Amino acid sequence: MTLPIPEPVARKAPPRFTRIPKAPFLPPYRPDHPSAQTPPGTVIEPKLKKKLGRGRIGIDARIDLHGMRQSEAHAALSRFIHARAARGDRTLLVITGKGGRVPLRDEDLLVSFERGVLRGMLPIWLSSPDLAPLVAGWDSAVQGHGGDGAFYVRLKAPGRIAPGRVKP
Repeated sequence: MTLPIPEPVARKAPPRFTRIPKAPFLPPYRPDHPSAQTPPGTVIEPKLKKKLGRGRIGIDARIDLHGMRQSEAHAALSRFIHARAARGDRTLLVITGKGGRVPLRDEDLLVSFERGVLRGMLPIWLSSPDLAPLVAGWDSAVQGHGGDGAFYVRLKAPGRIAPGRVKP
């Protein structure tokens, strides 16, 4: 007497878990259209940017926000801009860093997302009611001054700032 041979049972492979990135506290600032990048009147004139890049116009002050947390960077930027506006400076260089890309490996797909939190938040901070009355415009810096990891910030002339807006 022969016993029947059992058929092999097909087993499903256990599901593969992939690491899902945590969402940032605030989404990075991403304009849909170049004209929507900044409110009207906040872009530095192209001639001025070219002169800054060539060194014909000097940068009055610099601040490096690298390595700071978002709250620390915002407070430092606010203090810096108020102090420089009170002093009468016009052209500032704000270094934010480019941010990094964190690669996530999926089976056939390499997914990455951008982490440039400070770089994304700078236009929002400069548009805030606290700083907007002092700022005439901003734009990304030329490669020699930091490229995409830095911004030129142009302050309004001392006579054009509304009274009571500059903290001593």
